Amino acid sequence: MSADRDHLVELITKQVLAALERRASGADAARVGRRSIAETRESEATGPGSRAPAEGGSEPAQSPRGGPAGLPPGAVVHDPATCERCRNWGVTGVRGPDETRLLAAAGASRVVATMGYCPASDGLASLIDHTLLKPDATREEVEQLCREAAQFCFASVCVNPNWVALCRELLRGSGVKVCTVIGFPLGAHLPDIKAYETRRAIEQGAEEVDMVINIGALKSRDYALVEQDIHGVVNAAAGRALVKVILETSLLTRDEKVMGSTLAKAAGADFVKTSTGFAGGGATVEDVQLMRETVGPEMGVKASGGVRTKEDAEKMVAAGATRLGASAGVKIVRGEAAAEAKY
Repeated sequence: MSADRDHLVELITKQVLAALERRASGADAARVGRRSIAETRESEATGPGSRAPAEGGSEPAQSPRGGPAGLPPGAVVHDPATCERCRNWGVTGVRGPDETRLLAAAGASRVVATMGYCPASDGLASLIDHTLLKPDATREEVEQLCREAAQFCFASVCVNPNWVALCRELLRGSGVKVCTVIGFPLGAHLPDIKAYETRRAIEQGAEEVDMVINIGALKSRDYALVEQDIHGVVNAAAGRALVKVILETSLLTRDEKVMGSTLAKAAGADFVKTSTGFAGGGATVEDVQLMRETVGPEMGVKASGGVRTKEDAEKMVAAGATRLGASAGVKIVRGEAAAEAKY
């Protein structure tokens, strides 16, 4: 039974990889689907633990668009014997959302994912920094945050520096990164203090750092100090962690937002970010569009503060955001309404 089961996993994996290659190359779905069936039957006839095809089996009906009826174009077509064994065993290995959907279509009722792979990570979930930055956050709440991040395959958890080591241990092997904040929430720390915070956070296990810009220096047009402040954190990260620069857009004019984004790019940061969530206001579509236009496609843009629903998140992504900071990540991916709350 074990050899037969391993053989099935191998066959399905081959079919999944073939389907993904077809999707990338734009090959005709119906033609390749028929070839996939033929290869599967040939493998079953010659491979270990092979069985005869189910009696009376027939090739699945094709939709007018060329794929199997009820499935998207390019979906793998499983022969009846393979589908029957998937239904009988009800479980198989998987490495990503595409494989999850394809194997479920074949009849698998459960999937097993290798550590580091998220079988359900798709769409908005993979863009969300699941955030808990309130000053009274408890260990129990941080543990819950990490469980949710691993379950929904969020990009990261974003926590205060004192929780970084705990999150690193809880999320080890999950594929979810640990993010923390620097100079938070006012941005008024001295540059060398922000650099030190960054080094210590990375030593504790942080893989991403969100630093608050020196807002007062930016508004005073002391651009050399602003750039020095950002560059110090970038140097301290030394390629070991992504650096996101929080502008606190609700406190800035349009020109200041443009200048802050430009200085962040010049200093070598990886992202610009709208808000801390603690200064009023929050991310707006207009600010995200302006920041994207300013930094171009080379940098990331993170929308944070006030992103509480799936609709909010989709608007930010459409405006140019490549990361979303939210304490309501679970409700966002579930499409539920979230109560207004700070980080």
